[in-house]
Amino acid sequence: MLTSGFTNAPVSRFLVFYIVAASFLASITDSKYLIHIHVVPHLWVYRQFWRLLSWQACYTNSTEVLFAAMTLYHLRVIERLWGSRKFASFLLSTAPYTTLLPPLLLALVLRPLTFGHLNHLPAGPTPIVFALLAQFHAAIPSIYRYRIALAGPSTPRTTARAGEGGPSTDGISAITLTSKSLNYLLPLQLAMSQLPGSAISAAIGWAIGHAYRNDLLPGASAWRVPGWVVGERKEERGRFEGLRRRLEGEAGQASGTESRRGSAVEGRRRTLGAAFVEQFRGGE
Repeated sequence: MLTSGFTNAPVSRFLVFYIVAASFLASITDSKYLIHIHVVPHLWVYRQFWRLLSWQACYTNSTEVLFAAMTLYHLRVIERLWGSRKFASFLLSTAPYTTLLPPLLLALVLRPLTFGHLNHLPAGPTPIVFALLAQFHAAIPSIYRYRIALAGPSTPRTTARAGEGGPSTDGISAITLTSKSLNYLLPLQLAMSQLPGSAISAAIGWAIGHAYRNDLLPGASAWRVPGWVVGERKEERGRFEGLRRRLEGEAGQASGTESRRGSAVEGRRRTLGAAFVEQFRGGE
């Protein structure tokens, strides 16, 4: 049965609502200028190193808010696949990497290599969005494929092939897409919204997502948040644990019954065999 909305995805619902509310709050308080990062002067001149931790607080324009909210809505399927506890654990365990790596890489590596041309890192949790998108790319299979024909050849050929009744399409170029292709359009526009800084954030988030999946982030894959963080109650965990133990006990009883039944059958076989031998011994 297909589920709609944020059913079984409370963490995704919180993220979408937070992105919209945080951007609205930054607008009405006129604090957008405190969020983004310019390496010079924010870091190297004014020493505002607190921006390294706050630059992902919210987006600063409505276009990015729209693209990010719609992308996270599509990515709620990851929470349904993993469960809310693992989904929240992924967000928190990768937060140090998605928060610190983009500004540090920009300030210490990319800006010196480009002689100061790369200096701006736009605000917003774009690395988190693309880290989730990497999980969607790796975990969710495509359902179908389809082709879109591009511009045809300069001299169209409509001759029929041998053995076929339809016209020939030789020379017409086409691209092959999957059922997941449209899901990448919104995050692609998000990555291109404020080039080149937005593309840097997107690329680093994508790399962090694949590093998490390949167990390259120390301790990130095995760590889990407490159950109460995502609304799990002790009674529910106890009930599930009791159900699991009961199923294991029933499986053990079933295996014991099968073993006893097999022993009884084997005993009957040995008894018949012994009677057969004794019959021949008595005849001697």
